Amino acid sequence: MTKAELVEKVVQDIAHRELSKAAVNEVVDCVFDNIAKAVRKDKRFTYPGFGTFSVRTRKARVGRNPQTGEEIRIKASKTVGFKPAPVLKESL
Repeated sequence: MTKAELVEKVVQDIAHRELSKAAVNEVVDCVFDNIAKAVRKDKRFTYPGFGTFSVRTRKARVGRNPQTGEEIRIKASKTVGFKPAPVLKESL
């Protein structure tokens, strides 16, 4: 699902509230901006029944250039991981 599809689905689901697509788009942007801020600040964001986004660290490691086969050093980095809630996992 893309962002546009998400916005369209939300507009359809709350049609009785008469919110415009632009207003829903703004709300979706705001929600995801605040999730990103929470992950940066608190290192995690939990939504009950859905899951937890958290900062994960990757250790430095040695990789290979696929074209030359030469070994390269890959620096340590941070990424965001997602762990689904049991309710979500069971519904799949």
